Amino acid sequence: MPDITPLHSGSILVLDYRCTAKPGDEPFWEVHRHHSVSYVRKGSFGCHVGGKTFDLVAGSVLVGKTCDEYLCTHDHHDGGDECLSFQLMPELVESIAPRFRQWRIGAVPPLPELMALGELAQSAAEARCDVGVEEAGLMFTARFVEVVSGGTGKTPRLQLPARDRRRIVEAALWIDEQAQQSISLELLAQAAGLSPYHFLRVFSRVLGVTPHQFLIRSRLRRAARLLARDERPVTEVAYAAGFADLSNFIRTFHRAVGVTPAKFRRAACGDRKILQERLLTPR
Repeated sequence: MPDITPLHSGSILVLDYRCTAKPGDEPFWEVHRHHSVSYVRKGSFGCHVGGKTFDLVAGSVLVGKTCDEYLCTHDHHDGGDECLSFQLMPELVESIAPRFRQWRIGAVPPLPELMALGELAQSAAEARCDVGVEEAGLMFTARFVEVVSGGTGKTPRLQLPARDRRRIVEAALWIDEQAQQSISLELLAQAAGLSPYHFLRVFSRVLGVTPHQFLIRSRLRRAARLLARDERPVTEVAYAAGFADLSNFIRTFHRAVGVTPAKFRRAACGDRKILQERLLTPR
């Protein structure tokens, strides 16, 4: 059973999930009690829901609809996983997305439009920034609905052997741990025992993003986390996250998040103007 800690209750229930399950542990069926979006901040796990199978890694989002059954597995990784889950009460669902068909999609891959807000929400949950956890949860959920409604969050199609899926999840975990380093496609493919072309193809099918996209998004997650809770200069944040060039970091971050790193830091410090006018503005 996962360790679940309630962080906030009201129209949105914020839960901290920490699971220590490992390969060989017997999975069991669970039921979504509310419409929900859960940001995976660490580790990996598999999820069976609605006749589909998904592999989730850091940055992915698990999507739930009230009363739907789901089964989580941990066949590929023995380090457990951690999620920050936003559970929406019926009145909030009605006000945000009453006819949102994607509540049944099961999961979405790591998306740059969501990861900075996910890290901001995590910092809020740890009381390491000046944004409230409920406020951060509402921002993350509203942005999720907007992004996925626009067709950005396409779910990966899985018709692959378990061995290939395990290789890809292990590669993604390694990328996330080593994101500050220079990582080549050839190196990743060699470690997975696949040709570069086959590795690229399988990685994209399992996780819904290419290896390079996952690497850049891992770096963006690290940068957003540091900006929200650390006072070091933006240049140091860029290098610590794995970006070798400051201008490239600022350009990449702005394109993904909608604001510069400096403005994102100000938002984490409670600048409501930036929160409302920039981070939540459709792009």
